[in-house]
Amino acid sequence: MKPARILIIAGSDSGGGAGIQADLKTVTLLGGFGMTAITAITAQNTLGVQAVHPIPTDMVLAQMESCISDIGVDAVKIGMIGSAQTALAVADRLEALRDVPIVFDPVMVATSGSLLADDATIAAFEKLMALATVITPNVPELQALTGQMIGNVEELEAAARLLLDRTGAILLAKGGHLPQQAEDDRPLIHDLLIDEDMTADYSVERIETRHNHGTGCTLASAVATGLGSGLSLADAVDRAEAFVAAVLAATPSLGEGHGPMGHGLGMTPFYHLLAAKDPNGWDAAAFAARHSDHA
Repeated sequence: MKPARILIIAGSDSGGGAGIQADLKTVTLLGGFGMTAITAITAQNTLGVQAVHPIPTDMVLAQMESCISDIGVDAVKIGMIGSAQTALAVADRLEALRDVPIVFDPVMVATSGSLLADDATIAAFEKLMALATVITPNVPELQALTGQMIGNVEELEAAARLLLDRTGAILLAKGGHLPQQAEDDRPLIHDLLIDEDMTADYSVERIETRHNHGTGCTLASAVATGLGSGLSLADAVDRAEAFVAAVLAATPSLGEGHGPMGHGLGMTPFYHLLAAKDPNGWDAAAFAARHSDHA
């Protein structure tokens, strides 16, 4: 059985915590095959974004076309878009894809607070949102897209419904920025999945850590991988929420600021594969000796 082919249109995070790097880790860990159209290169670490270099629009489109024309696409995930021109051009190209789910994470600001989209780019989001199957804004993004102030779960739902009415897309509105709510002495985060007919409240326990860089990228890529694999939207979101919680709990605690999450879940898969085949475990020295002629 072939893996789901996920085209990721997003920016590169040199620190490895978010963007294309988090997307590829997520898609791979969830059994998909990730392809990329990089929209911007950032000099970035856990402390912030030091520089941004947008990729020319023609090169973004060329990357997309290379993947679409040869390998094919089962789902698309859009993150940092780079520029207004690129946003509009990407939307034009995606219009030609039929029956391919599109998950749009309207990235505006990095976890560190650094701006990743200017006003013109945010305005160009309208065309991408009109094509999206699912939009995954956090509270600040949803406020910017709707002009509504959001201070609680009820206001989160109301703002999400405004955006749903405007775009026709399903909303996965992320409540991590809302004031902490407790239930049975457990702090909870409320993410709302909203379509025309229902609201599903995904109440997940808040994991207290500063190492949460890339949560939005990871969630959106996980949803896209689920949809591309043939899961229903509800099942795709269920699995995505569980995956984000797992990688947050497995953070490697790297860096002095908002560090990356633990997409590998604390495992070294290749080592475990070798160990499973050899009950005596993997002897690194013996392996190196056997393959020294290839060094």
